[in-house]
Amino acid sequence: MTEALSRLGTADRPPAAVPAPVAVPAPAPAPVRGTRRRLGPGRAVPFGRLLGPLLLVALWWAASALHYLDPRILSGPGAVAATAADLVHDGRLQDNVLVSLQRAGLGLLFGVLAGVVLAIAAGLSRFGEYLLDGTLQVKRAIPSLAMLPLLILWLGIGEQMKVTVIALGVAVTVYINTYASLTGIDSRYVELAESLDLGRWRFLRTVVIPGSLPGFFVGLRLGVTASWLGLIVVEQINSTSGIGYMMFQAQQYAQSDVIIVGLVAYGIFGFASDAAVRAVERRVLSWRRTLAG
Repeated sequence: MTEALSRLGTADRPPAAVPAPVAVPAPAPAPVRGTRRRLGPGRAVPFGRLLGPLLLVALWWAASALHYLDPRILSGPGAVAATAADLVHDGRLQDNVLVSLQRAGLGLLFGVLAGVVLAIAAGLSRFGEYLLDGTLQVKRAIPSLAMLPLLILWLGIGEQMKVTVIALGVAVTVYINTYASLTGIDSRYVELAESLDLGRWRFLRTVVIPGSLPGFFVGLRLGVTASWLGLIVVEQINSTSGIGYMMFQAQQYAQSDVIIVGLVAYGIFGFASDAAVRAVERRVLSWRRTLAG
């Protein structure tokens, strides 16, 4: 009966007007394959970061060969290489380098451990944040050089003071970046972990650690740089060994070639350590697709 009433109502209606045809725009021509504009930085070249330092050395060599540089003020690359060979032959360079590497390595190790622990304590607990973050922000505003008189008064002028100065600079740098990465984790992941009733350790392993690793590696790279900067400062304060001590002694006798050997050593170790951290970062964070490649 319902179908009949439906047909009856349809029969009594006037015929519907046929809509006018609508003009459909022609589809845009497909882009020709291979002509798409590339907006990224391009493909990475192996050892491409060596281009800048090599260009700088080439300019230095050219300026020295053309006698634009006074050798009494800045020795040429040939003289520096000969001085480095003499220092290696005497054993002075190796001994001082080993002492410097030990100081920087210990300061970096203690600083990274302290920075990570403090960042986790402040990033995962409001009480830890209120207790630690303000203090570390105040320390960030105080240069390590300004704390040297107090640290010398407390720890003396031995190795303990030198390692402590380096560790303080590293710890604050690692803390700032790791803490920012921790607090930047999307709260929806935390809510999802709570809804799944994850335990504390599993929550750290599946949410906190993956979410904080990018910031941690940024802090680690800056921390490596901070360890070398701190090393340069402490090795020129009542030291009897190290690259900085060698440079300070060379300053007394106006030996610019020895000073440049020390600077080159600092630069090589800084570049190599940063490259090592980059390699570890690429392997650990291989699941990310970034412009760095």
